Amino acid sequence: MRLKVDRRLFIAGSIAVTVILCIFLVSISLSLKKDLGNLKTQQKELFLINDEFMSLKNRVDAVENKKSLAKIEGIVQATDEVFQPLGLKKKVKSVKPTGTKDLKETIEEEAEVQVEKVDMNEMVNIFHKIENSPFILSVKKTTIKTSFENPSLLDITMTIALVKPK
Repeated sequence: MRLKVDRRLFIAGSIAVTVILCIFLVSISLSLKKDLGNLKTQQKELFLINDEFMSLKNRVDAVENKKSLAKIEGIVQATDEVFQPLGLKKKVKSVKPTGTKDLKETIEEEAEVQVEKVDMNEMVNIFHKIENSPFILSVKKTTIKTSFENPSLLDITMTIALVKPK
């Protein structure tokens, strides 16, 4: 009789330990699924940040490459480099340097450029050339008016800046 009671207690004990072990494993499994979900959201956020970082890195590299290609002495030479290949050198009325700014690691030279009697296509070509020049040029301010002599032509007054390393 004692053997039967011991055997029953052993079976009941093993069932209880098995149930407790199953409950423990289920709770660990649920906890791990929750952690996995959190890690997947973090991974998605990191992928988004990585894409943004790579985009910014490419833009910075492009600017750095422009800096290394620049062999320009000043803003007047830079404007000549922009307008001469377009064949618009004769349409540039004036290039007036307006000053320089000393920034942390760069010098910014500004000039007011007046261009007369250009059509819309030539204006687009000017802005495209400024944007894709081998040195860092930025357009600070632009005023576009129709020409007095011919309303289909434009007179452009713009302030451009050349950024070059110290």
